[in-house]
Amino acid sequence: MKRAVITGITGMVGSHLADYLLENTDWEVYGLVRWNDKMDNIEHLMPLINNKERIHLLNADINDLASLLTCFKESNPDYVFHLAAQSYPKTSFTAPLETLETNILGTAKVLEAIRVLKQDPVVHVCASSEVFGRVPKEFLPIHEDITFHPASPYAISKVGTDLVGRFYGEAYGMTVITTRMFTHTGPRRGDVFAESTFAKQIAMIEKGLQEPVVKVGNLESLRTWSDVRDAVRAYYLLVTQDPKAGEYYNIGGSFTCTIREMLDHLISLSTVKDIKVETDPERLRPIDADLQVPDTTKFKSHTGWEPEISFERTMLDLLNYWREQVNSGQRFLSR
Repeated sequence: MKRAVITGITGMVGSHLADYLLENTDWEVYGLVRWNDKMDNIEHLMPLINNKERIHLLNADINDLASLLTCFKESNPDYVFHLAAQSYPKTSFTAPLETLETNILGTAKVLEAIRVLKQDPVVHVCASSEVFGRVPKEFLPIHEDITFHPASPYAISKVGTDLVGRFYGEAYGMTVITTRMFTHTGPRRGDVFAESTFAKQIAMIEKGLQEPVVKVGNLESLRTWSDVRDAVRAYYLLVTQDPKAGEYYNIGGSFTCTIREMLDHLISLSTVKDIKVETDPERLRPIDADLQVPDTTKFKSHTGWEPEISFERTMLDLLNYWREQVNSGQRFLSR
């Protein structure tokens, strides 16, 4: 029986990946968690976890090599999906050192633990489309070898993540594959991301917890959208379809629009009419990666992957997720 380790299993992507592997494979799944991680995103898996039915939680922190050595020795994985990160670009401006340490050194420690134990799993290192940063319009769509121009400490940290992954693949012969996933979203998306905070605010407005005004940042950025459930299927294909050590791929959806157009669509789904939009200076970044349109030819040619879930369904599912959260009686920041 195959074994897979997911770092960051309690996040949006990690939890959806766990769902996908449990539903579509017979693998044993090992999720790395910290003692203080919120478990909301994997709460529905608790019966399986408590009964040790194909999914297991191991206590580890990617900043702590000793705990990683213990967890990898116990799990002895065939596949590793390294998703754990400080993943909020705006937060990285106020916590740049933590972001750099977690994302670069944390990735190095994950790979070093595997190397020291002489294990030979297929390792997916998740970088980010943010590594490309401010790309001139004439270079769209963005292919894999466009020069990096990171526009945040987070993006810089993901450049490091990307290069560390490729280094371990090339230097030590480890089967490490790096991805630059473009904008992906859906249920369980953290509320610090634009589309998720918009959906949350709309849900709060519908519940009467907020005035009918959505606070926004930069609405002119162009994004290509994909659904998180399509993203995790892509990650599965990445490690199972003839994985090649040291390779790197862009992955992304097929629907492109501005943040403003995405917001207009979310507002059109609301039961409240005449919702206003107001710019909040605190939501603006000092510098922004404002053109994020990928060329995914390389990945699609290698795996045959295509996005299946429409932008409209993704946005509706995201809004309904936040409606459920707000209606559950939880209290949320109006950020």
